[in-house]
Amino acid sequence: MLLFGPTEPGFWPHVAHSPEFGSDQPDPLDRWSRRVLGGLAERVDAMAIFPSDGPPYPPFFDWALRCGTFWPSPIQMLVHHTAGLMISLRGALALPVDVPVPPPAIAPCINCDTRPCATACPVSAFESGNYAVRACHNHLDTSAGSDCMGHGCAARRACPVSQTSGRLPEQSAFHMRAFHGSQCDN
Repeated sequence: MLLFGPTEPGFWPHVAHSPEFGSDQPDPLDRWSRRVLGGLAERVDAMAIFPSDGPPYPPFFDWALRCGTFWPSPIQMLVHHTAGLMISLRGALALPVDVPVPPPAIAPCINCDTRPCATACPVSAFESGNYAVRACHNHLDTSAGSDCMGHGCAARRACPVSQTSGRLPEQSAFHMRAFHGSQCDN
């Protein structure tokens, strides 16, 4: 199983100019991912799997934890050794053969004494140990939530590794609009 996510910097300018973003159809990033990873899957005789396949949904969180470059962060979101909390897994390819993988990386939170992600949320949506989705959505509906809507989640941005990941604010704003437009179950 190979997981795919953006390589920064450079991903967002590339994908934002794709045909999917030039149409008025919904979910342009998901459609781009399906086109690109689906095409790759056909070329290498693999099965493409996407986070939105379901229900039941594929266990991307568990798969990520098993690959040696992702870990649970103090706020229980995945943290990556080079992307920090700015993770956007676009899909996976289930391959018919084993492929060599790089050695495991070092979890960035191990050497992070201040854990700014745990305190950066303006509505303390992570304090209880569970993500308070409704509190987050309610905050995003206010003028005070415009910073998160325009630049990305404050907790994700507070991660020192996230700050060096190369993620552009417009990419984070896109993800925030998609998240905030989703159904709020909590």
